[in-house]
Amino acid sequence: METIQKSDKLNGVCYDIRGPVLEHAYRLEEEGHRIMKLNIGNPAPFGFAAPDEIIQDVIYNLPNAEGYVASRGLFAARKAIMQECQRLRIPNVDIDDIFLGNGVSELIVMTMQALLNNNDEMLIPSPDYPLWTAAVNLAGGKAVHYLCDEQSDWFPDIDDIKSKITDKTRGIVLINPNNPTGAVYSQDILEQIVRLAEEKGLIIFADEIYSKILYDDAEFIPLGRLVRDTLCISFNGLSKSYRLAGFRSGWMVISGAKHKAKNYVQGIEMLASMRLCANVPAMYAVQTALGGYQSINELIMPGGRLRDQRDAALAALADIPGISCVKPKGAIYLFPKIDLNRHKIIDDQQMVLDFLIQEKILLVQGTAFNWPTRDHLRIVFLPREDELAGAIERFGHFIERYTQ
Repeated sequence: METIQKSDKLNGVCYDIRGPVLEHAYRLEEEGHRIMKLNIGNPAPFGFAAPDEIIQDVIYNLPNAEGYVASRGLFAARKAIMQECQRLRIPNVDIDDIFLGNGVSELIVMTMQALLNNNDEMLIPSPDYPLWTAAVNLAGGKAVHYLCDEQSDWFPDIDDIKSKITDKTRGIVLINPNNPTGAVYSQDILEQIVRLAEEKGLIIFADEIYSKILYDDAEFIPLGRLVRDTLCISFNGLSKSYRLAGFRSGWMVISGAKHKAKNYVQGIEMLASMRLCANVPAMYAVQTALGGYQSINELIMPGGRLRDQRDAALAALADIPGISCVKPKGAIYLFPKIDLNRHKIIDDQQMVLDFLIQEKILLVQGTAFNWPTRDHLRIVFLPREDELAGAIERFGHFIERYTQ
């Protein structure tokens, strides 16, 4: 029998956050090693519990969650999301403009599959959350990466975006607050992108999963509030702000020029119907989460755990010669830069693998986020301050003597 090959559609589809280095980490765990996993934004293992009232409501409603529901999602959950849109001053969102999914990840793939023909182009930030690039490639499209400028708080480079728009460009992705950089975009930069998208007829895909995780004076501005003359699809969910990553409960909201997209929305409806419906028990968490006490606020204020861990991580990185980091204003990640004149990194994936083997700490190389050079890495700042500072200090000792 011939060797069975994977589909050609998977060529160029890559998700290195859970790639070869993680596989090596699993093998080390099977050998009995304990691995500190700073590779993925998974709050639960680090002691970030979801609010009790959400868990209690889900348990209470389990007897009602045994059957399928509408493919768009549970009515009460969509109603709560619609009311959240009203609170955010996103105009003209009706209950049928909302789809629930098995996490935002499923919905990203769904929107790309429903939109893209072979060789259509999608503008995606660099660095990006790599699922966006993978979803575009899987749908037969081409991911075109526009640069975000580290010298300007990681804001998108508008001129670079303009230079990469072609007659094949269908849309532009924005991740705000940003993963992996922690940037929170100003209203000015968002309005520039919206005007450009409206002028060129591009759909805006707004990944806003970290919208409630903000530090210092950062303000989250939903893109749906700014868009009028093109289509906007916004994504959010319970994984991060409500510490419910395992529930796989996400949603998308269609706003803006909906009248131009009836056929596209029909395609999304078809794909939503093919998977019957999303995880029903998790939908019962949405209304309580959005309407209840926002416990994330305690974590991000001065003295809050996430805020203090961010500051501890930044301080630890500042003590490493040849490492710099733009201060994140949102999300749960740092994206520090390695001075290649001091540290001779030839292969950043090999570097994080060697660090894993030596120190049993798992990071992600910057090129996994479609960053073009080998001079960055991503660190999740979910561990408690002493553990986090200790891990970064060990990275500092490692990088000082590391050679390839």
